[in-house]
Amino acid sequence: MKLSIARAALLRSLSHVQNVVERRTTIPILGNVKLTASEGGLELLATDLDLTLLAREGAEVEQAGATTAPAHMVFDIVRKLPENLDVHLLHKPGTSELEILAGRSRFVLPTLPVEEFPATDDDAFDVRFSVEAAELAKLVEKSRFAISTEETRYYLNGVHFHVAGAGATRTLRAVATDGHRLALVEMPCPSGAERMPPVIVPRKTVGELLKLLDGADEPVEVGVSATRIRFALGRTLLVSRLIDGTFPDYERVIPRDNERIAVLATRPFEQAIDRVATISTEKARPVKLAFEADKVTLSAASSEFGRASEELDCSYTGEPLEIGFNARYVLDITGEIEGPELRIEMANAAAPTVFRDPSDPSLLFVLMPMRV
Repeated sequence: MKLSIARAALLRSLSHVQNVVERRTTIPILGNVKLTASEGGLELLATDLDLTLLAREGAEVEQAGATTAPAHMVFDIVRKLPENLDVHLLHKPGTSELEILAGRSRFVLPTLPVEEFPATDDDAFDVRFSVEAAELAKLVEKSRFAISTEETRYYLNGVHFHVAGAGATRTLRAVATDGHRLALVEMPCPSGAERMPPVIVPRKTVGELLKLLDGADEPVEVGVSATRIRFALGRTLLVSRLIDGTFPDYERVIPRDNERIAVLATRPFEQAIDRVATISTEKARPVKLAFEADKVTLSAASSEFGRASEELDCSYTGEPLEIGFNARYVLDITGEIEGPELRIEMANAAAPTVFRDPSDPSLLFVLMPMRV
């Protein structure tokens, strides 16, 4: 294998590929990236057996071939090379070394036989549809904060995608919950997605997908099979195993008739929550909200550092109410609300509370109160 490729192009693909590779693995070949040179350019492939990423870049190929090399080391080398250079990759048949040449720099890395690299599964992706990158990014970006990190409830360790409704009102939904909070984001159902079965996309895949979508302005081709999901964007292909489990019936915990309604300015409320919670030394950073007439009083207390409170104007409908929340959870929600106003729908101090962005009906967040 012998080729020349622009540093910027190689770095772009390596930055995505190396994220898939686990830094600690008991299977040496999984620490490597597979490099394949052909007439079409350079193909980079990495996998952790659950998540696979394939990237293609244009290159001047003098001699076709394939090898594998330590993914993180190759990335670090290329990242530290001066800009505007061409990088030359050379692997001689029958040897176990890859040469990386750029300017006056030369690196020689050990390789592993390409035959040891895992074969990629050729699943039949029966459901296929196209979605704009910005729309898909919104679905995952605004829901992923609520993904559970509790491994025992593995079926909550990802974002649940499914089709809801029927006819013209059918939507594609992304839902995540950790049992304390829930995020629901939806968009009009793309053509072809109507037959998509409910799936749970793992947390790691969601994170890598967002990196690929960052700044993208072209449609994403999505394919879904019984066990895997595939995202094709430009010259990059991301294939992931789905979580084998059943997502809970989340709609049962979404209140539909909360009668105590508060509408506040989003950013002043967010900043006040953050300020008042500073006094709290507890892990959950509890903050109490006392709603009445046309104001809300935020307060927090600490046996070590004293007390804090702050008043904000708000539009409030209903009987006066005192309710407590985990400040960090509230900030996670307000961070996903881009509109100038925040709508909070409450029933009582112990019932699930709904947070909405009045300017964006595609978003809905549910948060369980806590005793303060």
